[in-house]
Parts: sequence; structure tokens; C-alpha cells
Amino acid sequence: MSEDELVARELAELAARGEQALVQPGAGDQERVVEAALRPRRLDEFVGQSRVREQVGLVLESARRRGRPPDHVLLSGAPGLGKTSLAMIIAAELGAGIRVTSGPALERAGDLAALVSSLAEGEVLFIDEIHRIARPAEELLYVAMEDFRVDVVVGKGPGSTAIPLEVAPFTLVGATTRSGLLTGPLRDRFGFTAHMEPYSVDELERVLVRSAGLLEVDLRADGAQEIAGRSRGTPRIANRLLRRVRDYAEVRADGVVDRAIACAALEVYDVDELGLDRLDREVLGALVRRFGGGPVGLSTLAVAVSEERETVEEVAEPFLVRSGLVIRTPRGRVATPAAWAHLGLRPPPARAADGDALPFELGDAG
Repeated sequence: MSEDELVARELAELAARGEQALVQPGAGDQERVVEAALRPRRLDEFVGQSRVREQVGLVLESARRRGRPPDHVLLSGAPGLGKTSLAMIIAAELGAGIRVTSGPALERAGDLAALVSSLAEGEVLFIDEIHRIARPAEELLYVAMEDFRVDVVVGKGPGSTAIPLEVAPFTLVGATTRSGLLTGPLRDRFGFTAHMEPYSVDELERVLVRSAGLLEVDLRADGAQEIAGRSRGTPRIANRLLRRVRDYAEVRADGVVDRAIACAALEVYDVDELGLDRLDREVLGALVRRFGGGPVGLSTLAVAVSEERETVEEVAEPFLVRSGLVIRTPRGRVATPAAWAHLGLRPPPARAADGDALPFELGDAG
């Protein structure tokens, strides 16, 4: 199936589910539609997260046997690990419809009241980035989740009155990349919580093989291994890199994606052997070359690479820390010996600043 056919199929399914469909998607919209088309449809198609799959399967099977909607589900983890896909799968496994929204879109209690009051019995409500939901809407959500009821306030001031409105039993699936920002009362109302972990290279290879089959890409085993190794443990990134490598293979080669083609393509797209992109390398390079490996404050580091502080902290830093290239200290960010080695540089001798030793002993990178 070609990419255009995948887009057409996904748009048709969006329309059939009553979701907003993009009639003529632009470049950015088309990327999102293709990503959605590559998502697994059933639990047995979902690659990786074996523990979470087993737990979700038990929750759903138990609900089916009782003939009642399952408990509310909270999914946490880094972006691109499959939280949205798993929410769609939960609805599909239950044979129920799904409504999709996001935390930032629910600014007022009335927004949420209108949404939950229109849900059919057994329907799934998926709220992405649920930690960003506005406080008035969150407080109304407590009652909706627990008692399947919302209180609609009519009027203002002393003459206002709350009218209770019954809500059909539904299942809320919340997704968050920052579970620590969830309030305790909201977190406690989820009957099942699951944390999504980064994927292994072997799991990403299986994701790539499946996606290559859908996109009709001639992907060889060594090509899949190379792309998987640079995908930062994230299926969404793996699928994006696969499409870019496919473009390179079709234009500059014979369309076959092997290790050599994958390496050449990813070099063009500024993705190195560890999966670092341009911004990651700029941050790492500034930390090492301009500031001697740190410690350096986040704001200073952001100015050095001409980026916003939030961009460095939320886009580049998480993977650099997870890869063991950067560590956070009370005094700022510090490059590890692995960072120096990755840049082909020799770390300076171990030193102390203001009498405080660094949190590790810098060794010889060879």
C-alpha cells in the first residue's frame, strides 16, 4: 500500500468515526495522518511494552466479562512511545467509539461538561497531555469520573444554582508526558496506571518491519537495525526516519534500504549514530567546547545555542541525560566523559570548582 493510499484510508476512517478529517492535508498534517495510519489497530499488533500490554489485556477482558466499562486508565511516558495508539486500541478492543481531545483544549468547566454529557454509554474519552487541563475543568472531571455526573452552574452570584446532570458510564484514558505534574486527586481517580518505557533496538526493528510492509518499502534486516539504533528508543521517530530513508533510497539509490543506504541517508538528515540531531549536537558541543564541560546553567546554555530555555530543557536535554552524555547537578549541566568521547575530544583532568568535586571522576577518553 502506497503512502497516498494509507493517507486516504486513514482520512476515511477518521470521517467514519466522526472525527475531524483533513480533506487536503498539508505537509505537516500529512505527516500526522501517515503516523496515525501506521498505528497498530489491535492489542496483538502492538509491538513492545509487553508488561503494559498484558496488564491492559487483563483490564479489558475483565470488563468484557462483567459487561461494564473498564476502569479509567492513565498512560504516562515520553512522547512517541504509543500512548495514543494504546488509547485507540482500548476503544477498538471494547468495540466502543472514542472521543479525542487534549488538556490545553479544556480551558473551562463548560467545555468538559459539554463533552462528557454527549458521550454514549461505554464510549472512551481520550485526553492527551491531561496534566495541562485547566483547574476548573479538572475539578468537574473528578465528579464525572467517580459518580458519572456533572454539576452545571446556572446564573451568577448569590442567585446561581447547580443542576446535576447524569453522564453515561464511560472510560477515560488520560495520557501524560509529565506525570509528576498531575494533582493527587486526579491521579487517584484512575483505576489503572501504566508507564511506557523506551523501546529496545530489537523491538524497534519489529516496528520498522511492520511499517515498511505497510509503506511497501524494501527494508533489509541490516537497514532496519541501523535505523532502529538511531531512533532514540521511540517508535514515532523510527517511523519518521524510515520514511526519510525511503525518500533517499528512491531518489539516490535503487529503492532498497540496507545499512549503507540508511547510514548515507541519516547523515544527510543530520542524525548521527547515537540518534543525536542538530540541536542535540549543538547543545553538547556548546557545553563541552565553550564551557569546558560545565557545570553551566540552563539559561546560559540556551543562549549559547540561540534557542529558548524551554526548547533545550524539553526537546534536547531529556535524551542527552538518558543517554548518559549530560548530567544535571545543583550547579548546572555537566558533560560526562562519554560526551567528550562522542565528540572525539579528550576530557580535561578531574577538577573541583569552589571546593566542590564534580559528581564523577573524568577519565581518559583515549
